[in-house]
Amino acid sequence: MTQADTLAPWIGLAVALAAGLLIGIERERRKTQQGQPGFAGVRTFSVAALAGALPQALGMAWLVALAGALLGALIVVAYLRSSSRDPGMTTELALFVTFLIGVAAPVQPGLAAGLAVAVTALLASRPRLHAFAREVLSADELRDALILAASALIVLPLMPATPLAWLGGIAPRTIWGVVVLLLAVQAAGHIALRWLGPRQGLAWSGLASGFVTSAGTIAALGLRAREQPALLGGCATGALLSCAATFTQLGMLVLALRPGAFALLAPTLGAALLAVAVLTLPGLLGRTSAAPAPGDDPPPGAPLVATRRAFDLGRTLVFALLLAAVAAATGWMGSSLGPEAALATTTLAGFADVHAAATSALSLAAGGTIADDALPTMVLAAVVSNSLTKMAAALAGGRRYALRVIPGLAFIAAAAVAGTWVAL
Repeated sequence: MTQADTLAPWIGLAVALAAGLLIGIERERRKTQQGQPGFAGVRTFSVAALAGALPQALGMAWLVALAGALLGALIVVAYLRSSSRDPGMTTELALFVTFLIGVAAPVQPGLAAGLAVAVTALLASRPRLHAFAREVLSADELRDALILAASALIVLPLMPATPLAWLGGIAPRTIWGVVVLLLAVQAAGHIALRWLGPRQGLAWSGLASGFVTSAGTIAALGLRAREQPALLGGCATGALLSCAATFTQLGMLVLALRPGAFALLAPTLGAALLAVAVLTLPGLLGRTSAAPAPGDDPPPGAPLVATRRAFDLGRTLVFALLLAAVAAATGWMGSSLGPEAALATTTLAGFADVHAAATSALSLAAGGTIADDALPTMVLAAVVSNSLTKMAAALAGGRRYALRVIPGLAFIAAAAVAGTWVAL
């Protein structure tokens, strides 16, 4: 027997004891803060962990089961005696989990130690978790979280994974996977905006809103700049920064749908993001008056601040329908009339939504309908046509706003063209 084999049982018992002490100390402090006696403290938790670890180390599975049953019975009795004073049962469940950690310690000491830390952190975070659930998290946000979870864990696996000819060779699961991705990106932007707060500046609000709709964000910021001319600089910076969301989202779509083509599209996306940085960085670093003043609220319906909804489900579902229509049209034209017709369809689709057009092209490339070499040109066509839509949206802010935003949009589109030229 090696020295490691000799020390293994002792290491497992030491980890179990440490886990019991760690969790027990947290529960002991909780009892002291509440000023109420509890049935389990630091000694009880430590003994419970050892009660699980010792028979496991001896290889006596029947004794592990007997100890677990005995501990469960004691927990039930203790809960029935204390439920009138404290209806919660966190400590009781924590004690049983500590026993299970003790059982795991001789076999997987690293896992047991990690679980002990995680359980202790969860128990110690009680005030913050309660405040988050009751005060920070809204009913709409909870509903959106459930929708996102159901979309990813229930609907997505049920979607057919077989490519359909009438969808241009794209599988319904691929389309719904893009929907889930967009919902997740919007939710991440919502969380970031809630964390930073709308008073941190219009620019970051524009970036977060750009993950929903860059063209809509540009128009909404333009309306605000028209109503409050003093915020013109911040609105213009936010409008251009929303384009960063466009190209970031495009990059995520490429990695999700056609990762092998990322090297071909990286120059286009990288050049556009670099252009956005060049245009917005001076405003982000030097802007001091663009943040809204106290009591300054955006116009109704403007997607500029952290709302209580994590994402726009309706708009995303419309995107899915648009994506299916564009994919079907592009696939049919590409197979029937040639790549040039597919390029024309992608360009036209870009006026409505650049992501739908690009996703269609990526899916067609993944299905073998078009070659990867055609992707940079098709994505660029969608980007340029969508830039024209954004320029039209900038007119909503009036002459001064348009003169600051439209040249920037043209510069970003030109950078994308240059990046594509390098890729080709």
